[in-house]
Amino acid sequence: MKITVQSIHFTADHKLLDFIQKKVDKLDQFFDQIISGEVYLKLENVDDEANKISEVKLIVPGGTLFAKEQCKTFEEATDLAIESLRKQITKHKDKTRIKLSEHKAILSTDEVSDY
Repeated sequence: MKITVQSIHFTADHKLLDFIQKKVDKLDQFFDQIISGEVYLKLENVDDEANKISEVKLIVPGGTLFAKEQCKTFEEATDLAIESLRKQITKHKDKTRIKLSEHKAILSTDEVSDY
């Protein structure tokens, strides 16, 4: 899967980029039809320690999945965003399976009624 990482207001080091790539690649275990992904790392200017934001957007057949988390570290924010996307992927898969089975049921009843 093709992943693009953009860091806003700072430059990300290779260890962080490798960490993000490894985490996003694990999503292929749950859904192998992910087309591409975009990760945005933002550094907010606030007094709070939790000023690091990780936004992950996945493009899948039939839609786009998105998660945004804000934590003290980019690694923690990315972990939480990936976990949220994992849940979204399972829901998306269930919905597409239901739609597919409904279409198959409609097609099979139409074929029988045509004869």
